[in-house]
Amino acid sequence: MRGNIAESRTGRYSAGGAPSAQVCGWLKDKFGLSWQIVPRSLAEMMADPDSSKSGRVRKALLEMKKLDLDQPNRACRGSPVGATT
Repeated sequence: MRGNIAESRTGRYSAGGAPSAQVCGWLKDKFGLSWQIVPRSLAEMMADPDSSKSGRVRKALLEMKKLDLDQPNRACRGSPVGATT
């Protein structure tokens, strides 16, 4: 099932599962099921009609292990993006 969740709940969902499987918002829960967290704001930034903005957001996302919405927000604005954990 695919859907968007509010940023305030992102941490709650990403807190569980196997840490080694947590890449780019993907999680693996205790039952071995893989699923992805996609906050609404991230989906909106990636769908921006300005391809340079959406490209920067995509690049910032792919460099992450655990979602940090500050990084894609900064990338969308054209600000420098730092390393994330």
